[in-house]
Order: sequence, then C-alpha cells, then structure tokens
Amino acid sequence: MELILQQRQELKLLMTAQLRQSIELLQYSTDDLEQFIRQQELENPLIELQDSSFSRQIEKLPSVKSTKRVALKSTDLTKASEVNFRDQIMQMVNLNFKDATTKKLLTYLIHNLNDNGYLEIEETSAIYSTEDITRGIELLQHIGPIGIGARNIEECLILQSQYHYPEYPVLSEMIQRYLPMLAEKKWSRIAKNLKCSVSQVQQLNELILTLNPKPCSFTQIGSTEYLRPDIIVEIQQNELVFYLNDGYLPNIELNEHYLTVPTTNRAEQQYIHTHYKNYHWLINSIEQRRNTILKIMHVLIKKQRTFFSKGLSELIPLTLKEVADEIEMHESTISRATTNKYIQTPVGTFELKSLFTSKVATNNGDNISQEKVKILLKQFIQMENKLKPFSDQKIAEYFNTEHAIQIARRTISKYRDELNIPAASMRRQWQ
Repeated sequence: MELILQQRQELKLLMTAQLRQSIELLQYSTDDLEQFIRQQELENPLIELQDSSFSRQIEKLPSVKSTKRVALKSTDLTKASEVNFRDQIMQMVNLNFKDATTKKLLTYLIHNLNDNGYLEIEETSAIYSTEDITRGIELLQHIGPIGIGARNIEECLILQSQYHYPEYPVLSEMIQRYLPMLAEKKWSRIAKNLKCSVSQVQQLNELILTLNPKPCSFTQIGSTEYLRPDIIVEIQQNELVFYLNDGYLPNIELNEHYLTVPTTNRAEQQYIHTHYKNYHWLINSIEQRRNTILKIMHVLIKKQRTFFSKGLSELIPLTLKEVADEIEMHESTISRATTNKYIQTPVGTFELKSLFTSKVATNNGDNISQEKVKILLKQFIQMENKLKPFSDQKIAEYFNTEHAIQIARRTISKYRDELNIPAASMRRQWQ
C-alpha cells in the first residue's frame, strides 16, 4: 500500500454562527425581532437604539377596484388586567352573606374550585360534613353561575337543566345515565330505554347542548394578547398597497465612542472588532429579511389579487416553490420568511402561510385551491337534508359530477375533520 500526499482545491459551505442566526432571523415575527434587537443592545456596547419616528414605506401596485371594505385597526400587543373569577365570587359572597360561619364555608369551597368551576375535594372532608358541602353548593348556585361547585360534568349539567328546564324532569335522567351515548348520538338505543321516540330524544339533546359544561370559563379573565400584524394590505384610492408593520422597531445606531478609544491591547482590539462586525451583520440581516418579505409580498399580491378584495373563496392554488422560482430564491427561504407572520387585509387578518394553498385537479384540466374546495364542502353540507345527510363517498361523487373536481373520499373526510364537521351519522336528525 503506497501513501500519497495530494493537494486539492474544493468549495465547502460552512454553517457559521452568524449564518445560522441570519436564517433564524427570517423566521422571527416583528415582535420577536424587536426583542432580539433589544437583546443585541445589551450584548453589544457598539449598538445604540433610538426610538423610531414610525415612518413607513408604502408599496404600491396597479389599480384595482375596491369592494366593500372591512376596516381593521392594527393594535399593539397588550395585556388585560388579570381578574380571577374566585375573587369575583368572593365579592358576591361578602355582599350577600353576613354570617361568618357561612362565609367561611363558602370561602373554603371557592378556594377548592378548579378553573372551570368544579369542586375538587374528597367526598368526606376533614373540615366539613357532606351536608355542609351540599348546603354550600346550593348557596353558591344563588350567587354564581348555575352549575358552579359541581363535582363532575353530570352534576353540573343536571343543576343547569333543573334551573333552566324544570318542565323536563327526564333531562336529569338522560344526563345521569346516557351522557356518553348522547355524545355518540345513539338516539335509537336511548329512545328504546326511555320508551320514547327518537325525535323526542333529539329534541332533549338540543336542550342539553344549550347548557354550559364549564360554568366559570366565561368569568375567567386571563392574560389577553392582541395580535399585531406583520404586514398590512390596504386599498387606497382604488389602489392596492401594502407595507411592513415594523415602524415601531427602534433605529439601530453605532456608538462610535468605543471606536475612537486608543488601545494597544490586542484582546481589546479584537473585542471591538468582533462587536463592530456583529453590528454590521445585524443591520444587513434585518435589511435582508425586510427585502425578502417585500419580494414575497409583491408576488403574493400579484398572484392573489382577487383574494385581497373578495376573501378566501377566491384564493388560487399557490405553492412556496412557485414563489421561490418567481423571485429566484430557495423554497426553504420562502418557508422561513413566511413563518410566524400575520397579514392584515381588507377582508380579514390571516396567517401569511395560509395564502399558500395546494391545488386540486379538475376534470377540465384546471386547478382549484384546497381552501375553495373546503368552502364548497361546508356550503354543500349546510344545505343537505339533515334527515338523510350525505356520506363522504356521496360528497366526493357530487364534487366530481357537479364541479368536475377529482377528489377522493378520504380527502373529503380529511377536509371535514379540519372544518370540525362531524360524520354523516353524527349529522343526522330525526323527525
């Protein structure tokens, strides 16, 4: 075996830390980017941030006639004051009861409620008897949402049914004995057991559906966040325009003081040089991110022009690869740049990636977007005869015959699940 020493030249792409961060920067929402910039200020002494003057660059496109416009305001991320429903009920207790023993009992029960208003204590409490707890729950019913203090969902719904529908005592029996069967819509078996008609069971089920299994969920005011869109599309004077909603980002300035400080220490010189390079990297990366999003938006508005005036029903098939080819970028770059971004349009606010939709082939050689198919599916199911709802296979045949759309039964099932539409057996109603 002969050992040979060879020299050769080759090109390699190395994933540096800065390149990796530049890729991550593409995925940031505008709010995430702001946090990242402020973190860079803390780590880099050469970076100074100045409050923005909020000047926005509007990108104009060719004229388009406006339809009815839905005005949407861009709102900042804000948090509502946190109010615990237990505190609200305690205030009601203090207003309605003066007896210290009763107030102590109700305080004990309130502190043992979970976030939905259910009581989570043992059947036999070491502090209070079963009779005391039952009396306390009855008192809570008078001042709190009906169903509060229930030990389980059956008890919660029974309390509500007795309050709202006292003329239907059979509701309590249905909830107590047949709640799982009601969820599966096994009307015939329930009707046979209760010795009534299937239509009566369905009517009683409609009453049960009006009850609230989480009686305290609507009183829970937690931390509320309002979405701030990353891109805003508007119609101004019959022109479709858009701009990046990044005017609130701070301006990044260079602190030149450290550059003018004389030093002969190589470590200090290297420290300043490294942070100076990081400053320029940050500026260039943000600008590159901005330009990439602008290029993508120009293609989206050109391709999806009708969508921006009429809504999701007019969304045409468009893939990440098609946009990537249009602006001569890699598909993965487009994917990263559209991640975690929201766009506000005259027809609503959407996740940016929702404007990309796969195509479904038609018999005449055209293509239709998946969103359009879902809208047609939802409309068709809404108009069907609920006494004889269509199966997924029948719906697939309808699309093929009436709309010339080639679609499989399993695809109908998939779209139906995404739209939260139950199967035919669950949609059926009885006379």
